Amino acid sequence: MTLTLLLACLAGYLLGSIPFGLLLTRAAGLGDIRAIGSGNIGATNVLRTGNKGLAAATLLLDALKGTAAVYIAHRIGADAGYAIAAAMAGGLAAFLGHIFPVWLGFKGGKGVATYIGVLLGFLPKLALAFCAIWLLMALLTRYSSLSALVAAVVAPIGAYMVGETPAAMLALAMSGLLIWKHQANIRRLLNGEEPRIGAKA
Repeated sequence: MTLTLLLACLAGYLLGSIPFGLLLTRAAGLGDIRAIGSGNIGATNVLRTGNKGLAAATLLLDALKGTAAVYIAHRIGADAGYAIAAAMAGGLAAFLGHIFPVWLGFKGGKGVATYIGVLLGFLPKLALAFCAIWLLMALLTRYSSLSALVAAVVAPIGAYMVGETPAAMLALAMSGLLIWKHQANIRRLLNGEEPRIGAKA
């Protein structure tokens, strides 16, 4: 089992650590995304370049790498009889890879899109619930960070309440890390200094 989980984690981390936001903005001739806005490599900061297409592509790819990690880890675990445990390990590793990518000195994104992608691979209805909560909060407040924080709090609670314990455990681990990565955003929200969705750098 140990080797199975290690392989699942390795595959998940390597997929999660691909910095699509950085790669896409550089390929588009927009320079280093880490030098503008929040310095984050995620879709919200890519949107601050004014290029909605690149932001959408970053969001999609950051999510899909989480989904792919879960599927690959599930296959690795299935051969050894530990499919669920491997899928959880691979998904969490992908999330860790996004926020702590070795290629960027362990300084990555906040992990929201990858969080959604991991949930999509593990329990699609929970991913849809997360997105619905995020969208509702974004429409009401126009704060991407606040929307993500609210959804991250609700997701593990909701999964546990409907009896999806493995999903609740996975979501709880990712939510804790996501909230920790949003410390600066939380301070800015409390001080009324957080930029709203669509604000340019």
